[in-house]
Amino acid sequence: MALAGCPDSFVHRPYYQDQVEQTPPVSPRDLAGPGFPAQSDRLTNHQEDDVDLEALVNDVSASLESLYPACGMQSDTAPLLQNGQHARGQPPSGARSPQPRAAPRPQVQRSQPVHILAVRRLQEEDDQFRTSSLPAIPNPFPELCGPGSPPLLTRGSLPPSQAAAKQDVKIFSEDGTSKVVEILADMTARDLCQLLVYRSHCVDDNSWTLVEHHPHLGLERYLEDHELVVQVESTLASESKFLFRKNYAKYEFFKNPTNFFPEQMVTWCQQSNGSHSQLLQNFLNCSSCPEIQGFLHVKDLGKKSWRKLFVCLRRSGLYCSTKGASKEPRHLQLLAGLEDSGIFSLITGRKQYCAPTDYGFCIKPNKVRSETKELRLLCAEDEQGRTCWMTACRLLKYGTLLYQNYRVPLQRKPLLPAFATPVRSVSENSLVAMDFSGQTGRVIENPAEAQSAALEEGHAWRKRSTRINVLGSQSPLHPSTLSTVIHRTQHWFHGRISREESHRIIKQQGLVDGLFLLRDSQSNPKAFVLTLCHHQKIKNFQILPCEDDGQIFFSLDDGNTKFSDLIQLVDFYQLNKGVLPCKLKHHCIRVAL
Repeated sequence: MALAGCPDSFVHRPYYQDQVEQTPPVSPRDLAGPGFPAQSDRLTNHQEDDVDLEALVNDVSASLESLYPACGMQSDTAPLLQNGQHARGQPPSGARSPQPRAAPRPQVQRSQPVHILAVRRLQEEDDQFRTSSLPAIPNPFPELCGPGSPPLLTRGSLPPSQAAAKQDVKIFSEDGTSKVVEILADMTARDLCQLLVYRSHCVDDNSWTLVEHHPHLGLERYLEDHELVVQVESTLASESKFLFRKNYAKYEFFKNPTNFFPEQMVTWCQQSNGSHSQLLQNFLNCSSCPEIQGFLHVKDLGKKSWRKLFVCLRRSGLYCSTKGASKEPRHLQLLAGLEDSGIFSLITGRKQYCAPTDYGFCIKPNKVRSETKELRLLCAEDEQGRTCWMTACRLLKYGTLLYQNYRVPLQRKPLLPAFATPVRSVSENSLVAMDFSGQTGRVIENPAEAQSAALEEGHAWRKRSTRINVLGSQSPLHPSTLSTVIHRTQHWFHGRISREESHRIIKQQGLVDGLFLLRDSQSNPKAFVLTLCHHQKIKNFQILPCEDDGQIFFSLDDGNTKFSDLIQLVDFYQLNKGVLPCKLKHHCIRVAL
């Protein structure tokens, strides 16, 4: 007799079960078949089992009638747990004393699971009934199990409180909108960013970050990808909040470590050959102990005064010299430790803390929420200095974790299918100059020829935009009013914002080469301004309108290269540097949640 959906161990092995109501007697010969041997065979093979055979047959019959196969305990095996495996360390139950018949109990319903007495004895504290007839579930990720962990996923493998813990987190965007997201307790900052990107229909280029913003302290910092969001939120004050923002410069050090730090700023305990891999190994290796040194403006704790001191950063913390630039141990004084602190940017340094420069940063202990007396405030001379000091603090604090965060998106990229790969910003390495003048296209390898072709393409756009229909009027496909408003639908256009606001947006999203945005000009109502970052400096280029044959064009180079609208202008300078110091690579974007 075969039962559909029942494991082989249930069919070919005799089992018995406790505490199941007896049903009218059924002949053992009626149950004899491929799944259940005859009574005489069973008595011959298992004479050592002193069990009432009639009660056993009745129990099996009741189980089959209810269509709920119950697994019991085999005479020569250990008891089964709830996942179908044998319990470890349990002695075999070969010798058992005779058990009396079970007292009559209410009829077992078809939808009611049958409970096994042995399991209840092992889990007396569990009030819920659990079935023991389910087979073991193979773990689809065995490589995640430790050497001592079983390769099977059991119901109790994770702490119930931790697995089911959820919490609501409120996230703000740059335009002031917010969204409440329900997250798990073990969700990292990277996971939450990917969730927000998916819900906001953004391009996932691995540059989105969460920002820990403290407006009452004038501080903010970018959460590292491995940090737990719930854990960070537990340390926030009531005025603090999370922001969803891009940061293209988060891992700039790993992209170009040889030219990131000035040569006089880094000293090594070990000699290095200056190669890319050697520099990374020295920074990430605890034994190489790199040291960052230089002069910084340091604010005294509990005072408004600032002093310019010689400071050196080591793995043990940030130290200042009490005697010039001396690094002797007796002249070094500890300013702040990095282990239980966060590295923040100072966003209101001059106004709130009377900072000597606009390039301030702070080492804030995690226990500080609203007090400013324990904040260690420092100021660099320029933006490059502040970026170097803050990056060095992150490297010495997190070490290899930071490098793993940088490598995770690069390792995931080859695994993604072609249709799932996100559309990225235009980069210098992904585009080449092409010539389509002949029957087949070809790649232009000569730089001089490529520049000439780029200029011709710019003029060709101007000619195509002035198409005239048969009646001599302007083509309805290109109305003159469309070229003046079509750019307002693009993410890189930020409308009527001031110069200071555009510089602030560029700084927030990372001072990397090619980061840009377009805005309306404040001095000329008909003109526009291109704000571009190059070598950590922000430059502004005015886009002026010009008229040719009754058609309005836009130009960056006094009319030498003309474009019918700003979209064509941006597309052209993403491919060609032209009069700009670098090509347009990344655009600043604000997303409404």
